[in-house]
Amino acid sequence: MRTWQVGDVMTREVETVAVETPYREIVDVLLRRGVSAVPVIDGFRRVLGVVSEADLLHRVECAGEPALRRVFESRRRRGARAKGAALLAGDLMTAPAITAHAETPLSAAARLMDHEQVKRLPVLDDLGRLVGIVSRGDLLRVHLRSDAAIREDVVQEVLRRVLAVRDGLVTVEVRHGDVTLAGRVDRRSAVDLAGRLAGQVSGVVRVINRITYDADDTVCDPAQVMPVA
Repeated sequence: MRTWQVGDVMTREVETVAVETPYREIVDVLLRRGVSAVPVIDGFRRVLGVVSEADLLHRVECAGEPALRRVFESRRRRGARAKGAALLAGDLMTAPAITAHAETPLSAAARLMDHEQVKRLPVLDDLGRLVGIVSRGDLLRVHLRSDAAIREDVVQEVLRRVLAVRDGLVTVEVRHGDVTLAGRVDRRSAVDLAGRLAGQVSGVVRVINRITYDADDTVCDPAQVMPVA
């Protein structure tokens, strides 16, 4: 069964800056492209860090404050003060960047974003070069798949290819991403697997599994257990 990957939904044309790009130019890039962050790359398109709106806003936050260093200053405050005085991308960026690869499953990318509390991931190739960027919104696009496309994947990939269920034994209805499975198969394990795999199809919101079965092969039959000598 095909698993959707970052490369399927990422934006391939990525606006970037270099370490020597000045503050004002970075602001212009963000406003012109309507993005909230840009990767900072070197001459080989390797990602050195990311400059976000939050990094740039430290300059606004620190504007007008006296340039005095507090005796007991938190690490966050020291970083904010340093970025508030920074003029180039190399000093403004957050590094190292949290990245993904094009082959990363969408579920893994979503978990990484949540764990690292970031809104986007630069996408790298096998040599560590920037090939795209994926945002939270990009990950959500899989739920815009049509009901017909979702049904096709459940029928072709789950029922036919993986479970080898004969046509007509199980019906599949999809409405607004909700998948309803109905029918009858020979084994209970096939019912459980059908529901689990259908839930992994991209775009599926939930699975209503109404498939029944002839035999429960998940329960051990004591009559078939060989006695221990």
